[in-house]
Amino acid sequence: MRLFSALLCLVALGAWAEPTPQQVVVYTSLDQVFSEPILREFEEQTGIAVKAVYDVEASKTTGLVNRLIAEQGRPRADVFWNSEVGRTLLLKDKGVLAPYRSPSAADIPEQFKDPDGWWTGFAARARVLIYNKTLLGDADLPKSIFDLTEPAWKGRVALAYPLFGTTATHVAAWYAVLEAERTEEYLRALKANEIVIVDGNATSRDVVVQGELPLGFTDTDDANVAIQAGEPVGMIFPDKDGLGTLMIPNTVALIAGAPHPDAGRRLIDYLLSREVESRLAFSESMQIPVRPGVAKPDHVPDYNEVRAMDVSYRAIADNMERGARFCRALFTR
Repeated sequence: MRLFSALLCLVALGAWAEPTPQQVVVYTSLDQVFSEPILREFEEQTGIAVKAVYDVEASKTTGLVNRLIAEQGRPRADVFWNSEVGRTLLLKDKGVLAPYRSPSAADIPEQFKDPDGWWTGFAARARVLIYNKTLLGDADLPKSIFDLTEPAWKGRVALAYPLFGTTATHVAAWYAVLEAERTEEYLRALKANEIVIVDGNATSRDVVVQGELPLGFTDTDDANVAIQAGEPVGMIFPDKDGLGTLMIPNTVALIAGAPHPDAGRRLIDYLLSREVESRLAFSESMQIPVRPGVAKPDHVPDYNEVRAMDVSYRAIADNMERGARFCRALFTR
């Protein structure tokens, strides 16, 4: 009887023991310097430990997407915070994601949300041209990406390797809007004009900052880092009178079979908050809020001020593989 009573006491003590600390595992392709402070703030606010896996600049989103697909039978991640959208839709198609409609997304415009809750977009970047002000005057600046196939730009423009990250998304958007024949004609013309292929958008920015080239394709976050550092560069939102500028939101999604689904949902709620959109707008990454009324600095435009390319994210996802095949053959290094 005494032994039975002692066992009951041990069980009771166990019931009152300190619970196992919560944790959440997030894979993110947003640059660590921008995403890590947001994740640390979530830890401080909730007490939930965050284990983050970041990308590398050269492979960008592609490496994390391939890892999530490989782990599908036994998921290790709870949340995928993607700095672009095309490959998020590919993960949905492959059954890697689980639906979740976050209450934090109630005021996010419908165009940035999957209708069935598989992913939600927020805090957009734009595909821009960065230029060196000491090498180019205002009269020299291109108005359109199509100007860059002209002889005046031969060997003078940088482009990140178009199999990865937002450059791959940009190519897929061209396929969706311009269709295959015109897109491939344009890409061949860029190659014939000796466009300089570099490892990533940050490298494209750096060669312009250093004066090695006068112009490069990049994203607003990479360009803004250089501008805020006082470098002699500016950025162009191209094709204001035609094709428009490609706007690429961050996306966040819950992983199917996530080991910590409740903590994953709490992290998603936090990332989709107006507070986080505002923090990303005020950071060097210059993320553009997708909903009106979010606090931001003056140099960050309202989303509706930018002439956005008229393209569906579904169409971008559907053209990712086709664009990759063509660019792999055309720009073999």
